[in-house]
Amino acid sequence: MNKKKLFFGLGALAAVGIGAFTYFKLKDTKETESSKKPTEKSTKKKTTKKQCKKFECNAECQLNNIIKKMKERDPNQNEFHQAVEEVSKTLLPLFEKEDKYLSVFERMLEPERALQFRVPWMDEAGKKHINRGFRVQFNSAIGPYKGGLRFHPTVNLSIVKFLGFEQILKNSLTTLPMGGGKGGSDFDPKGKSNIEIMNFCRAFMSELYRHIGPNCDVPAGDIGVGGREIGYLYGMYKKITAQNEGVLTGKGRNWGGSLIRPEATGYGLVYYLDNMLQANNKTLKGKKVLVSGSGNVAQYCVEKLLDLGAIPLTMSDSTGYIFVEGGITRKLLQDIMTLKNVKRGRLSSLSKVSEIKYHDGKRPWGEECDIALPCATQNEINKEDALALVKNGCFAVAEGANMPSDPDAQDIYMKNQILYGPAKAANAGGVAVSGLEMSQNSLRMNWTREEVDEKLQNIMKNIFNATQQAASLYGKNDIDYLAGANIAGFIKVADSMINQGIL
Repeated sequence: MNKKKLFFGLGALAAVGIGAFTYFKLKDTKETESSKKPTEKSTKKKTTKKQCKKFECNAECQLNNIIKKMKERDPNQNEFHQAVEEVSKTLLPLFEKEDKYLSVFERMLEPERALQFRVPWMDEAGKKHINRGFRVQFNSAIGPYKGGLRFHPTVNLSIVKFLGFEQILKNSLTTLPMGGGKGGSDFDPKGKSNIEIMNFCRAFMSELYRHIGPNCDVPAGDIGVGGREIGYLYGMYKKITAQNEGVLTGKGRNWGGSLIRPEATGYGLVYYLDNMLQANNKTLKGKKVLVSGSGNVAQYCVEKLLDLGAIPLTMSDSTGYIFVEGGITRKLLQDIMTLKNVKRGRLSSLSKVSEIKYHDGKRPWGEECDIALPCATQNEINKEDALALVKNGCFAVAEGANMPSDPDAQDIYMKNQILYGPAKAANAGGVAVSGLEMSQNSLRMNWTREEVDEKLQNIMKNIFNATQQAASLYGKNDIDYLAGANIAGFIKVADSMINQGIL
C-alpha cells in the first residue's frame, strides 16, 4: 500500500513538473517571438523617434536647444537670457542659410572669463563696507576686451553678462578692433562723498588691475562711473603698476583722454537717428522728441538735437520727469548739467520753474511726440509705454541706453512700422570714441575736436549702412534694423572665431 502511494505521488509530481516546464517554455517562446516581431505600438515609437531625429536637424530646433541649455546652465540670469533671446531670434534667418554659425553662436554665449571679487572699503565715519566687483571678459576674437564699468546697486552677474554680450556685437559694428567685455559693482555712488568714492575706487582697482591692460582689457565708464571715478581708478592703477598707459578710456584731457569722449554716446545716437531718418525720406528738423535720463548720454543727446534743429521736450531721472512745452532750451540744459554733474541733485528741484512741468514717479512715454530716445536704463519701455508712443504719433525710436525696450515693446515697434534703431547700433558712439582714444594713446598724440567728431560721424554712418544692408539681405523687411544690427555684428565676430579655431 505504501509502495502504491509512493508510485502515484511520484507520478503526480512528474506530471506537474512537465506541465510547468511546458508552460514556461511556451511563454518564453512567445516572448522571444514577440521581441523579434515588433508590435504596432513599438513600431509607432520607432517612427516617432526617427521623425524627431529628422526634426532636430532643423535650425530653429537646434537654436531652441542651445537657448534651453543656456538657461539651464545659467538659471536666474533674466537680463542675460533676454539679451540672448532677442539676438537669437533675429539671427535665425542666417542660421537657416548657413548652419555653420550655430555652433559658433553656442560658443559665443559662454564668456571667455567671468571674474567676481570682494571690494572692502571704509567710509568717512570709519565704518567698513563690503561690495561685490565683477568683470566679464566675454569675447576677444577681434581685439582686446572693451566695455564699461557700472557702479549701481542693481549690478549683478546677470546684468554684467547681458551688457558684455551686447558689447560684443556693438564693438563689432564700429569696425574698430575691439572685443566685448563689461564690469562693475553693486556699489551706489549716490550720496557718497568724494573721499568715500575715492576709497571705493582704489579698493576696486586693487583687484581689477591684475586682469586688465592696454592690449588685454580696456575698461571705460558707464552708469555711476564718470570722469571723477575714472580718474580715481586710473590713479590707483598707475600707483600699483608703475605704468602710464592707455588702460582706461574716458580719461581726463590732460592725461590721455580724447576730445568728444564725454559727448560721444549722445552725439552718436543723434547721428545714427539722422541717418535712419534720411534713409526713409524724413528729417530731424522741427521734430518733437522725448528723451529719458539726465546723465551723460541724455545731456549730450539733447545738445546735439538742438544743434540739428529738433525740439527736445523731456528729461528724467529715477524720481520722475520734466516736460517743457516749447522745448528744452540751451540755458535750461546748462542748468540741468550743473544740477546733475556738480550739485548731484534731482530734477524734482526744478518743479518750481515756471516753464517746467514736473511729473513725480512717472516716465515720459505718454507725451505726444514724433521721436522717442530712451537714454536711461534697461527695460524702461514696456508694452504699455510702446502702445502709448504709437497712439501719440511717434514714428521713430532710437536707443541711447542699453536694451531699454523690452521684447513686447520691440514687437509693438515692428507691427506698427516704427523706425527702430537698436542700442547696439544707435548708442555705439561712446565705445567708438573710446576706440579712438585707445588709438591716440598708442600713437602718443591727440586729435582735434573736429577730427574726432568727423570720425564719429563717419563711424555712425557706416554702422547704419551696415545694419541697413544686413536687414535687406536677411531681415523680414528693409527697415528691420534690429535684425540688421545683430546679423552684421555677429558675422564679423563669428568668422573671426572660425578662422582662429576652437579656443
